[in-house]
Amino acid sequence: MVLPLGDLHPTRITPIVTYLLITINVVVYLLQVESGDRITLAFACTPWEVTHNEDLDAPVARPPSIVRIQDPRDPTGRRVVEVERQPRPIPHAPTPIPFWMTLFTAMFLHGSPMHLIGNMLYLWIVGDNVEEVLGSLRYVIVYLACGLMGALAQIIANPDSMIPTLGASGAIAGIMGAYVIWFPHNQIRVLVFRFITVLPAVVVIGGWIILQIWLGAGSFGKIGESGGVAYLAHVGGALTGVCVALLFYDRAQYVKQREAQEQGWYSYPDGDYA
Repeated sequence: MVLPLGDLHPTRITPIVTYLLITINVVVYLLQVESGDRITLAFACTPWEVTHNEDLDAPVARPPSIVRIQDPRDPTGRRVVEVERQPRPIPHAPTPIPFWMTLFTAMFLHGSPMHLIGNMLYLWIVGDNVEEVLGSLRYVIVYLACGLMGALAQIIANPDSMIPTLGASGAIAGIMGAYVIWFPHNQIRVLVFRFITVLPAVVVIGGWIILQIWLGAGSFGKIGESGGVAYLAHVGGALTGVCVALLFYDRAQYVKQREAQEQGWYSYPDGDYA
């Protein structure tokens, strides 16, 4: 288990937008808890609703599945029989906004405390550095764009899925993608099993992105069958963030050079510092 705890590269700014995004996500989750499932089901993004422009306002029954179990009538426990099992219906509720807007509202919803904490931890670690490079307005636009592209990637993979999707993972994956392109050598403090150490961002974040691509490729053909992690949303968001990073690469180099000069470092022509 590798758990990032924080990076060792402070910024010159107070990352107001990052703090605001974290606050909004936490407040929205508290509202989710207070309302039961009402807010979650109303504002989560369901691919089928977006692609068919139709509201699923009541639970949807899943088709029965065939499972293999041990025959309870066989005392040896060796005989296996096939039985039909009726899965639980997929919960849905009326959506009070246009379906396309759930592409954005869903990225501020979370399914559990750990889902929220994990996402906010990554945003807290990488968001300030990316916000410093982009500036507040661009940062908000990029955050939303990465979340949108992540949601669209999941929808394109299975436009008929009736399972609601939610979470800030696609947006935050995009911020992580930009971070690893701009700051590959930044040291990140991580918890590796029971030990705390530091690793470069290219290992921690780059490895995470590669893992999401591998898991996303393995999830094809299973999307929409059951709930779980939306790996393709992570991939779509991360790739969008990488594209943004390449677009603003010179701006990031300028920010790094300026910080190096202010700290008394010498800036070499190729951008390395000593």
